[in-house]
Amino acid sequence: MRLILGSGSPRRLELLAKLGLTPDAVTPPDVDETPLKGELPRAYCRRITAAKADAVQGGPDDVILCADTTVALGRRIMGKPRDAGEAAEFLYALSGRRHRVITAVAVKRDGRVWTRDVESSVKMKRLSDTEVNGYLATGDWKGKAGAYAIQGPAGAFIPWIQGSYTAIVGLPVHETAQLLQAAGWPVLGET
Repeated sequence: MRLILGSGSPRRLELLAKLGLTPDAVTPPDVDETPLKGELPRAYCRRITAAKADAVQGGPDDVILCADTTVALGRRIMGKPRDAGEAAEFLYALSGRRHRVITAVAVKRDGRVWTRDVESSVKMKRLSDTEVNGYLATGDWKGKAGAYAIQGPAGAFIPWIQGSYTAIVGLPVHETAQLLQAAGWPVLGET
């Protein structure tokens, strides 16, 4: 039995390590993350996670873990920005407002799939042009849903959250542990 992480995210590796887990393999799936016309953020996040779980192959006893995180401002899905211009657009849209961060998780073993999604609320302070430009210059926005990462320099922009901090980072540790246990994978020394 092997644990396969279907993600290239270093943050997800770090969060798994908090559970005392190191994947036997890391296999980022190649999935088109383009939202469908009129798709709502939670449904989008679930669909992408399911597609990732479907794309990662393993043996019959392998446990495959996949996740997706999206930032939602109302009905608007803010994925990973294409460039610094789109990152700035996202940051200005989020500036001074509350938004949702949704992370969906799927665990697959022997054709069976267990899923959960976690929605958290995040408030971003009103950002000045200097703060936006300074943050863009760090490059930390690259590859991040909504153009920011709460665990990085943008954490200085977040005065308030409600929900799961680890889900905002990219992998809800509590829910992930439950899904892995349901699939028969021991967590924190279980046998």
